[in-house]
Amino acid sequence: MARVYLFKPFERFWHWAQAALIITMLVTGFEVHGTYQLFGFGKAVDYHTLAAWTLVGLWIFAIFWHITTGEWRQYIPTTQKMLAVASYYSSGIFKGEEHPYKPTPGKKHNPLQRLTYLAVLTLLSPLIWVTGGLYLFYADWPRLGLSGLSLQWVATGHTLGAFLMLAFLISHLYLATTGHKITSQVMAMITGWEDLGDDAAPGKKH
Repeated sequence: MARVYLFKPFERFWHWAQAALIITMLVTGFEVHGTYQLFGFGKAVDYHTLAAWTLVGLWIFAIFWHITTGEWRQYIPTTQKMLAVASYYSSGIFKGEEHPYKPTPGKKHNPLQRLTYLAVLTLLSPLIWVTGGLYLFYADWPRLGLSGLSLQWVATGHTLGAFLMLAFLISHLYLATTGHKITSQVMAMITGWEDLGDDAAPGKKH
């Protein structure tokens, strides 16, 4: 059984802490939106805000870590094997075909993962943070010269971001089960080691 060490301790901590905070923000955010009642409006707002600020702090550390370790390079887009990976996810996976991409410590994410994570970092996250910040500091809009903004549009943008993040979370959970074994990728994010299967062992042809 071929194994590769992919994720360092901080990456695993960052992944699970970020997941817990995002889920907390989704649960409380939809309650604030009026979808259901769980904690009560006031507590939901408090929990949502606390989780948001905690995530901001975590991201600051994560950005610093990625820059100083050079791990930011993992998110540079590439077209190498992109069509093969897209074909695998659209049809090959349902035929029992072998995944065309084998991760390495220097290239942990396949081409579609790189594009997805980059889009989340550069498009979806800014949408959520900017609209969330505007929402949080709504009382200060006049002082900041933002009186011309529409609160309805800010709220709509924030809600759209939440639904997109929920869609990403669901798809991420599904794709996490598509490794060599259903638990391979989850265990990789717990132990750091991912099993690639016997077909990836030294001496095997791909």
